[in-house]
Amino acid sequence: MSQKKQATQIIETIVKENMPQKSVEKALARYNFDVEGKIFVVAIGKAAWKMTKAAVDYLGNKIESGICITKYDHGFGDIEGIEICEAGHPTPDENTLAATKKAISLVENLTSEDLVLFLVSGGGSALFENLKEGVSLEDLQDTTKQLLASGADITEMNTIRKRLSTVKAGGFAKLVEPASVFAVILSDVLGDRLDFVASGPCTVDTSTVEDAQDIIKKYGLQLSDTVLQYMQEETVKELSNVTAVVTGSVRSLCESAADVAKKLGYRPYILTTTLNCEAREAGRFLASIAKDTTQDLTRFKRPCAIIAGGETVVKVTGTGKGGRNQELALASAEILSMADGVLLFSIGSDGTDGPTDAAGGMVTEKTMLELKNKGIKIQDVLANNDSYNALKAVDSLVMTGPTGTNVNDITVVLVK
Repeated sequence: MSQKKQATQIIETIVKENMPQKSVEKALARYNFDVEGKIFVVAIGKAAWKMTKAAVDYLGNKIESGICITKYDHGFGDIEGIEICEAGHPTPDENTLAATKKAISLVENLTSEDLVLFLVSGGGSALFENLKEGVSLEDLQDTTKQLLASGADITEMNTIRKRLSTVKAGGFAKLVEPASVFAVILSDVLGDRLDFVASGPCTVDTSTVEDAQDIIKKYGLQLSDTVLQYMQEETVKELSNVTAVVTGSVRSLCESAADVAKKLGYRPYILTTTLNCEAREAGRFLASIAKDTTQDLTRFKRPCAIIAGGETVVKVTGTGKGGRNQELALASAEILSMADGVLLFSIGSDGTDGPTDAAGGMVTEKTMLELKNKGIKIQDVLANNDSYNALKAVDSLVMTGPTGTNVNDITVVLVK
């Protein structure tokens, strides 16, 4: 079997093994749903549909009604008793605000005997939003775009965005009071910090005003007067109506990859589950490790699979099209061209890398030459952040379509 076929098998298997259904069912089994009142479901994020389907299959007619808010093209059909809403990601839009208002209406005027089953996955920060007084959608979109372009990581982005919202940073739990909340969280945040997954709608917030000010200064953000005013206000620091459980994370994704690689004859090495740096630097670093490994200069014994999970960032300096996984893969190609028998792929587990239809990229030691033969220079492409079109030109995009899960990104290097 060729390395490309092996890589494709790894991708297909790890996505399948990390679907939300089993994780959600396992979490629900820990909770007593024999409540005196009614049970409502609110689901947000890129994995919201499959999390909702799992909950409805598990609880059946115990659920009074619910709403599922997910990214465009991430809803996979009707679910009985649930309203499915699709909205903008990574930048919120009018449908984001409209769907969130419906969720708020669903949980208004509940009693202390009622329960809200809150299903949370990555992407919820953009998909679940009700703005504070005076903050416009344009304010939020501009702030989000500046943060994305600056190279801010997800925790920094959420520290800023949660201060503009009535539902983030514990705000939704406050709106649900006096009813109880059972939150099932599919984590896409390094270290599984609950206050940063989807900006923590039902979690006490650990970030501070000082943190927000430091981020504004660090990236030179140009924010409106209204937004700056809310950066001075502290977030929710105490909640008493929430039970939360994390189910599924990038660690399970990496462990799945290790298991498949081992079955394919590779010695698996999980290098890290908290990769957090610029995408192109991560690509060059991992490619350097692979090159040294082919020369037996590392502790990794061939044939091996070097695995890294996490979430890199891209500092946007150009006008091209791409995502962090595509940029990571493309940046590795030059160093990989100096090695033999090496393949690197990097994907987002949700199947959509940045604002593209690709999950990520896959390159080998031949990719550099293939690009060169088409007159494509890697450095020029990276300067313009146009990794999508470069990889597409040499048939090196990974296309899975929306997967229905979201437990961060994974990079795997196969070394013969």
